[in-house]
Amino acid sequence: MKRIMKSAMLGLPVILLLTGCGKYATVSYEKDIKPIINKHCVECHLKGGKGNVASGFLVESYDSLMKGTKFGPVIVAGDPLSSSLYRLVAGEVDKSIQMPHGKAPISTKEISTIERWIEQGAKNN
Repeated sequence: MKRIMKSAMLGLPVILLLTGCGKYATVSYEKDIKPIINKHCVECHLKGGKGNVASGFLVESYDSLMKGTKFGPVIVAGDPLSSSLYRLVAGEVDKSIQMPHGKAPISTKEISTIERWIEQGAKNN
């Protein structure tokens, strides 16, 4: 019994350390993702914008973001590597289609936030 208690006590600091780390913090659509979308995407992906006309992709709401483009969804909840939104902003595509198109890339921190949100299920939270 003492051994189990000792192991549990030793593991507690590690768990506390990991949960305090940003990688394990819950990413919120409203607080974390929407500001990134508003900063980098709305200019082209609102009704009538160049990106909307070309792809049908709207970013005016969570629902429109999750709907994707006229070619299909851009987010696969739980799987950033299968999510074209992540791949487009992370630069894992040809430079000619990297997003935001014709502008400075999204910061590494913002890309990581998008990746974690998708990993966590791309929830409307």
